[in-house]
Amino acid sequence: MTTKSVRPYREPAGGWGALKALSEALLVQRAPLKGAATLSRMNQPEGFDCPGCAWPDPKHTSSFEFCENGGKAIAWETTSKRCTPEFFAEHTVTELASWNDYDLEMVGRLTHPMAYDAGSDRYLPVEWSDAFDMIGRELRSLPDPNMAEFYTSGRTSNEAAFLYQLFVREYGTNNFPDCSNMCHEATSVGLPYSLGVGKGTVLLEDFDKADCIFIFGQNPGTNSPRMMTSLRNAARRGASIISFNPFRERALERFQAPQSPLEMITLSSTTISSKLFQVRVGGDVAVLKGIMKILVEADEAARAAEQPEILDWDFIRGHTVGVEALIDDLKRLQWPDIERQSGLTREDMEYAAGAYMKAERAILVYGMGVTQHWRGANNVQQIANLALLRGNVGREGAGVCPVRGHSNVQGDRTVGITEIPKADFLERLEQRFGFKPPAAPGHNVVTALEAMIRGEVKAFFAMGGNFAAAIPDWQATQAALGKLDLTAYVATKLNRSHLIHGRAALILPCLGRTEIDIQVSGPQSVTVEDSMSMVHASAGRNKPASEHLRSEIAIVAGVAKATLGERTVVDWDGFVADYDRIRDAIEAVLPIFQGYNARIRVPGGFHLTSTARERIWATPSGKANFLVFPGCGEDPPQSDPDFLWLTTVRSHDQYNTTLYSLSDRYRGVFGQRDVVFLNEYELKKRGLADGDRVDLITASTDGAERIVRNFRVVAYSFPTGCCAAYYPETNPLVPLYARDPLSFTPSYKGVPIRLVRSAATGE
Repeated sequence: MTTKSVRPYREPAGGWGALKALSEALLVQRAPLKGAATLSRMNQPEGFDCPGCAWPDPKHTSSFEFCENGGKAIAWETTSKRCTPEFFAEHTVTELASWNDYDLEMVGRLTHPMAYDAGSDRYLPVEWSDAFDMIGRELRSLPDPNMAEFYTSGRTSNEAAFLYQLFVREYGTNNFPDCSNMCHEATSVGLPYSLGVGKGTVLLEDFDKADCIFIFGQNPGTNSPRMMTSLRNAARRGASIISFNPFRERALERFQAPQSPLEMITLSSTTISSKLFQVRVGGDVAVLKGIMKILVEADEAARAAEQPEILDWDFIRGHTVGVEALIDDLKRLQWPDIERQSGLTREDMEYAAGAYMKAERAILVYGMGVTQHWRGANNVQQIANLALLRGNVGREGAGVCPVRGHSNVQGDRTVGITEIPKADFLERLEQRFGFKPPAAPGHNVVTALEAMIRGEVKAFFAMGGNFAAAIPDWQATQAALGKLDLTAYVATKLNRSHLIHGRAALILPCLGRTEIDIQVSGPQSVTVEDSMSMVHASAGRNKPASEHLRSEIAIVAGVAKATLGERTVVDWDGFVADYDRIRDAIEAVLPIFQGYNARIRVPGGFHLTSTARERIWATPSGKANFLVFPGCGEDPPQSDPDFLWLTTVRSHDQYNTTLYSLSDRYRGVFGQRDVVFLNEYELKKRGLADGDRVDLITASTDGAERIVRNFRVVAYSFPTGCCAAYYPETNPLVPLYARDPLSFTPSYKGVPIRLVRSAATGE
């Protein structure tokens, strides 16, 4: 176990530090040889897709096309450690609930389906047929299908996700809370109003042509490290890269490319950001509106002087509506308000605006620092506004680039995982399969949790993920999960959610992305869609961790047959036997997948057409829309002068709720996660010092106490009025009511809190 310490980390991102960390991860998981061999097949045309982030693969892959965190994901999956029935026999669920999340997942790969036994407070092995029958009985016993929730993780393949939604809709509900609801739903909801699509508009090769790249609320060095190759190449050819982030994230400062022999041998690195502005938590929209205000004023001055226009008026007049209202709003906004909300000066924003004005092609990148706010969908629309003012949509080397999380979170939505299905999708589903799917909107994550709290939901089934840890407001939401009649999780490793269980509870172990999937017709491949709408095949080659594992597709089919019985109209066994048949069905329901099976057999796969990239605007107006954001506050104002805006963040050794260690190398935190970052001014203001222990208390508006205790204060360069702490440990502080009213995305990145010196002072 790493000794607890906080010490500066002075090395660049990537480089020898990344290789050392990856080697250590392979050793910890007891998979140095198997893991290394597996990595050689990751993100290759004939290999498997990384089970980590959704960053796209280049058309011409290198000999090793993976990053540090992708490698850790492989070490985590190919581990030789096993979570067996014997392990569960030795530990009660009550005991396991006291373990930390890291130790739970370090037990190893699940090997057998397990069912909870209340008498012994243990999980016991169960036959697959009995597990399916248990789920079927519980689901059939519900008076209303809407009393069940069906969650989807972003690691679920297109094929599994399509079968999953097919089963659930034949069962009779659209209750599809999924991981996208908690991260980029603001994109899926906000961008269609602006551009007519809920996805990005760029391809990977656009980064090779961009003159300017803005990065808002995204930490690529941790959350999508392979993006650093594109950023490094852009920086080295002279593109302006301007980053807006509360942290001075190491990868946004400088990066040492492991694939560059020169940088590795000389211990040199590449400066990534031309400027890195430490924007306040919740200050991105103020920055965006400040930059747009400068552009509008510069354009008016240029036209008055009969100089070239700054705004792309040919594009604006031909392709957009609403610019006049936007300009009027920008003119009314006052600079003191912009500077106060953003934490930047007018001169800072003039620098950024100057770089943007000079660029013929610009890409606007953003992450969950933008989406996970009270007005997340509106925030996204302001990024679209900035792109539209200069015609930076539908142009090579330009566009809007939301950076998605899990490797197929976007694909799951494309093939039907949504609580608000479109009418034409349901019509084609009925035509292809012959049953009438439900049309009424179902639950997203927030509304599902609210229904659980009210006692209206009795069953919860999850395709992967660690739902109980990822959700906000633990005191209420985890208690509601524990009162359900059924909880069932498809998983590869033990996690927190399996210990917050219903009356009947199941853990269903599935194949990992790296493992060979043999069905009746032979070895199978699945497909995924990356952040840039590229769809490609993925086929594992490793021997499964246990002979008792089943593919996600086989598990969905088994549950469907046990639940629907003779009334089903779907040939579930046929789909399991040959995944080509699933892709044929997807193509029949979703014409965008025309020629699906043939196209995925082409190395690199194919691109799902983006209408916005073609400057075809699938909006009611038939044009791209400038949308006004009144004021510049992303989160509601607070009356308490001593409050701080908390943003929850991942450590570098983390992917979503999965912890690869308890350290955060780039921020200099080792062996611990119960820390809160804030600057020296805020420490002094509160009479605190680095190393003190504090409780974090939400400034709630509903009378409920939300508190996490005994966190170590870490003095860190961070904007005034703000602080940061790790996710999911601080999820209990996020009220369920704190969400974007359009997308229902929880405000994980904007939580008003107070700090109180902790009564407990020990480590």
